[in-house]
Amino acid sequence: MAVLTTLFFMWGFMTVMNDVLIPHLKAVFTLSWWQSMLVQFCFFGAYFLGSLAYFLYSNSQGDPIQRIGYKRALIAGLLLSAAGSLLFVPATYVHAYGFYLVALFVLGLGFTLLQIAANPFVAIIGPASGASSRLNLAQGFNSLGTTLAPLIGGALIFELFKGDAAVRWPYAFFALLLVGQAVWVWATALPEPAHTNIGARQHALRHRQLRNGMAAIFCYVGAEVAIGSLIIGFLEMKGVMGLPHDAAKNYLSLYWGGAMCGRFLGAAALSDKLAGAAKAALMAAIGAAMFLLLWVVNLLDGGLELQHLWPMAVLIGANMAVFLLAGSRPGRVTGIFAGAAMALVLGVMWLGGAQAMWAILAIGLFNSILWSNIFTLAIHGLGEDTGQGSSLLVMMILGGALIPVLQGGLIDAMQARGLGETAMHLSFALPLVCYGYLAWFGFRGSVPWKAES
Repeated sequence: MAVLTTLFFMWGFMTVMNDVLIPHLKAVFTLSWWQSMLVQFCFFGAYFLGSLAYFLYSNSQGDPIQRIGYKRALIAGLLLSAAGSLLFVPATYVHAYGFYLVALFVLGLGFTLLQIAANPFVAIIGPASGASSRLNLAQGFNSLGTTLAPLIGGALIFELFKGDAAVRWPYAFFALLLVGQAVWVWATALPEPAHTNIGARQHALRHRQLRNGMAAIFCYVGAEVAIGSLIIGFLEMKGVMGLPHDAAKNYLSLYWGGAMCGRFLGAAALSDKLAGAAKAALMAAIGAAMFLLLWVVNLLDGGLELQHLWPMAVLIGANMAVFLLAGSRPGRVTGIFAGAAMALVLGVMWLGGAQAMWAILAIGLFNSILWSNIFTLAIHGLGEDTGQGSSLLVMMILGGALIPVLQGGLIDAMQARGLGETAMHLSFALPLVCYGYLAWFGFRGSVPWKAES
């Protein structure tokens, strides 16, 4: 778990670097919102194409991970990600937007293989009853990466380096880190789950919960990425906060920091080893520690001070209360959290000023456990189809490629009709629909047919 959590951290960090790249490349190449969202289209499009290739191969030749093992799959994913990160160096010399998109595509392919291997690995290396709790713990470290990325990445790209060097040197360093992680994984003895039916054809799509889970992953990733991609632009609007890039990035870190808080809280809330007052006390301690971490990180970065940060403590408390009310059943928790996210998106659409800002940032807290719960609910009971089922779920990270582009197109179209800043607010109807489907999946769509259970 210690080794695996570092992988979750790194791909979380690198994924949210895209949110910093978008405003940077938008300014450098004078792009429209739709064009700037091609950053997410290429990065998350790689998840779809890479997972599709994995699915097609496993459908005819058997699960590749069953052949080579989880450890080798993790190493291959890290090295491919390092290659993608290194491609940013020549991209800065060529100075072509298309070259950056190619680098993002290769980076995304590497993370695709990591996701296919690491997510089910965490779920199956222990008792099934604790799968959601373990995956939430690993995802908590993923969110630590997403929390630090806007602060560290924003400082590197907007402040420390200038011009092409703002991308060249940070991504060269990231490539070295990824290679270092690959060496660490290679040198570590990892428990390899038993391989069964090597070479057998897979039939994962026969499972209802997996089919519904694929659509849920599409909606969840699409909504989360679209919102994260637009936060800096949203907070720049005069009707919201009118913040510059370097100030807005600190609030972006709270969106991803909220996901981190919620995932660590979820690891405790969904654990079957704690109950009653002990669970509540642990969650209170985790919530306090997470707020303290966000405060310290902002102080070290010269960002938000306590008088600007205190509403986050209130939101963390509200998130903890919802956890305690929702119980420990992953399906019920998923439905309730998706419903809370819907209410917050409505606030983003109709409110302004600080109220709209805290509504959009609070969505991160309720996004927190959705990925982990959807994933474990969707692969529950798949047996020998687990590897292929994982690839199909990772394939639907395609939502992160399509939904941000669609929302960016909505904004451009409505602004062309003279709606101005209102266009940004109204465009959040798209994430609203996504969270509506997730609520249905949690309450109803995650339940397998009796014939398949």
